[in-house]
Amino acid sequence: MSRRLAPVLLAAVALLPACTAVPSERGTERPATAGASRAPLGADGRQPYASTYRAYPGTPTALVGATVFDGTGRRIDNGTVLLREGKVVAVGDATLSTAGYERIDAAGKFVTPGIIDIHSHLGNYPSPAVEAHSDGNEATDPTTPEVWAEHSVWPQDPGFSRALANGGVTALQILPGSANLSGGRSVTLKNVPARTVQAMKFPGAPYGLKMACGENPKRVYGSRGRMPSTRMGNMAVNRQTWLDAREFADGDRKKRNLANETLAGVLDGEILLHNHCYRADEMAFVIDMAKEMGYRVAAFHHAVEAYKIGDLLRDNGICSAIWADWYGFKMESYDAIPENAAFLQREGACVVIHSDDPNGIQRLNQEAAKAQAAGRRVGIDIPDAQVIRWITLNAATAMGIDRMTGSLEPGKMADVVLWNGNPLSVYSRPEKVWIDGALMYDALTRRRPVSDFELGQPGEGDAK
Repeated sequence: MSRRLAPVLLAAVALLPACTAVPSERGTERPATAGASRAPLGADGRQPYASTYRAYPGTPTALVGATVFDGTGRRIDNGTVLLREGKVVAVGDATLSTAGYERIDAAGKFVTPGIIDIHSHLGNYPSPAVEAHSDGNEATDPTTPEVWAEHSVWPQDPGFSRALANGGVTALQILPGSANLSGGRSVTLKNVPARTVQAMKFPGAPYGLKMACGENPKRVYGSRGRMPSTRMGNMAVNRQTWLDAREFADGDRKKRNLANETLAGVLDGEILLHNHCYRADEMAFVIDMAKEMGYRVAAFHHAVEAYKIGDLLRDNGICSAIWADWYGFKMESYDAIPENAAFLQREGACVVIHSDDPNGIQRLNQEAAKAQAAGRRVGIDIPDAQVIRWITLNAATAMGIDRMTGSLEPGKMADVVLWNGNPLSVYSRPEKVWIDGALMYDALTRRRPVSDFELGQPGEGDAK
């Protein structure tokens, strides 16, 4: 096992049994990548809370004979994928040499990049769902950009291993909740077992800022008799917050202020903006506000009315991170339609399928397939290879990690899923999952992580 498996986690993360530049879619710009030019450093001169992630060891592996969906929209029949030293070495047809690689016969099976969930609350709202574990919303002030989601993430959440084994999820963004207009920083994780969240932290991934518009902030704070209690109140508080942040960003920044440091990071283009927003009119207002204040939105999350403004989203390079068919659970979700993704795809806008749910993250492939089927029913036929992009490369692009992962291209991280059938079939499941070239899950040998918290519990690891 890896050197990271210290005694406290020998059982916790034991794998059962013992271990034997990408072109974006039309109209979709890449978000700015992480930078540290103006980010404050700790007293020791280092970035605070930096990633300590170290990849688990792997072996040179050749997946041979599979149908490959490479994440960019390309399909390769009878394909070969070569992995070595944590990276994708080559992707091609049966003529690729596999000398020096451990061959896996993948005939009749499918290979995709690792699945990426752009919107998760695992670790912040872990299982079991009890009040003592509820750490996703700092619902004490409508603007809390100073909080960081990673400071609430519990690495032993059993949801991480379920997302890996059942959903093939290799990377995910953990966001604060949506009670606040500015909810705080997000963190992107590699879905590996570790003792600390820093050891899961995706190296080189930019931070995000979670914002929210619509019903949630005005309900939470309006019910307390304070601003905002209306949508115009939402906008007013947001605009004043950005004006104050602009003043801080334009100054010398010598006096530290955690909230303004996050907001200044967004204005600098170093922190990506992820905005919870349902209605088309509100998304349009946020786009106007971003132009007024000098930042850009990487993605609107949930975005159930995105289909109404697909051209606007496309022209502004904003991804829509959406569900396949969640509908009607509150008024702002009333105009949701299952054809949302298909209409956005037809407009040339960036589509991402997300979960926002500890169960949904285990079947993002099925959610993408449902959205594909809804499009087909209205005459929009989207190829399987393109649909896979919705849960791989497009998510990586909106999260600012597309140069490192999200597609099977030479030099990228070897985050790979071998499926026992077409991943867009309800009958298909991950058979093997690699993260940075290390085999982290194998259904055939019951190899999977189990956390300390689960030991001795009924259903331990769900692999009995």
